[in-house]
Amino acid sequence: METYIVAGYRTAVGKAPKGSLRFTRPDDLAATVIKHLMNTVPEISSAEIDDVIVGNATPEAEQGLNIGRLVSLMGLNNIDVPGMTVNRYCSSGLETIAIADSKIKNGMNNLIIAGGVESMSPIAMGGWRIVPNPKVAKENPTYYWGMGLTAEAVAQKYKVSREDQDEFAYNSHMKALKANENGTFKDDIVPIEVEETYVNSEGKKKKRAYTFEQDEGPRKDTSKEALARLRPVFAQGGSVTAGNSSQTSDGAAFVMVASEEMVKKYNLKPIARLVTYATVGVEPEIMGIGPVKAIPKALKQAGMKLADIDLIELNEAFASQSIAVIRELGINPEIVNVNGGAIALGHPLGCTGAKLSVQLFNELKRRNKKYGMVTMCVGTGQGAAGIFEML
Repeated sequence: METYIVAGYRTAVGKAPKGSLRFTRPDDLAATVIKHLMNTVPEISSAEIDDVIVGNATPEAEQGLNIGRLVSLMGLNNIDVPGMTVNRYCSSGLETIAIADSKIKNGMNNLIIAGGVESMSPIAMGGWRIVPNPKVAKENPTYYWGMGLTAEAVAQKYKVSREDQDEFAYNSHMKALKANENGTFKDDIVPIEVEETYVNSEGKKKKRAYTFEQDEGPRKDTSKEALARLRPVFAQGGSVTAGNSSQTSDGAAFVMVASEEMVKKYNLKPIARLVTYATVGVEPEIMGIGPVKAIPKALKQAGMKLADIDLIELNEAFASQSIAVIRELGINPEIVNVNGGAIALGHPLGCTGAKLSVQLFNELKRRNKKYGMVTMCVGTGQGAAGIFEML
């Protein structure tokens, strides 16, 4: 049985921890996107949805208590629809689409909402209580390295200079700024109504409300000179800075995956299909190189070549690893992150895979192209890559 993606949307991405979505709960973000998604496919009632699969990289605090089930309840207002939470760190939002695709192809389900959400404003990177295994930490300390240290290791091993990293970061911002100015992401984004209570300059409690509908990460004031002045933040004498790393962010994104039977029954118009999805393991200390193994694996599974891919959304966890991936695989930089990447637009962890997929669909449509890929490195030494075909 074939499967199809029939709709997909995302929020604009807020900067964490002081951006426009800092006081908006992740379950509210996700539920808002799902409600909008359902409204765009009026043929489908909530009773038809078999499952809601939610990617999340830090499922605790506001994102705990099986946020997948809570998002299902809040977004669909139907107690009969289950929900689950999936965590493969940075690829969680893509993993959920692959799970939905597999369940439908195997005849277990017909309609699934899949995607991810992450609010990094209220929750510390990695969570509030990190407890490594002492024995493992002693024998294999790199298993627990912070992401910044792995980016430094990639820069050293693959000889990616500070200048190259800063130039890559600058270009990410320039492409993203242009995309914002041109309204490129308008078709992707579900506006979020934000209400805040704050204390004004006179010490009085006030309320304000506004609509958040544009990614706020891209910086108009950035320059290569400004990036060059930033100090390394992860290693003394290193090259990885806050300016050439992805931004911590808040956001949500979801797609609806349907069986061929449902598409025919309700005369739905498919957007795309998942051709294949691949995950791999790599050395944890150079986790950023994950796509170097994942991309060839996905291409082999699909019976395709790199030259068959029209556009690639490569998650920019760090400039060092993004450059290393592009160089090692000989990828044409002109087809990678054509509207900027996570360095400029942000990286809301568990949301990112679905967010990039939605962006990819709309950009392939604008360019009248057929095949696209979403790929990323994943914490603790993994890589993921998904290939989509536009329909």
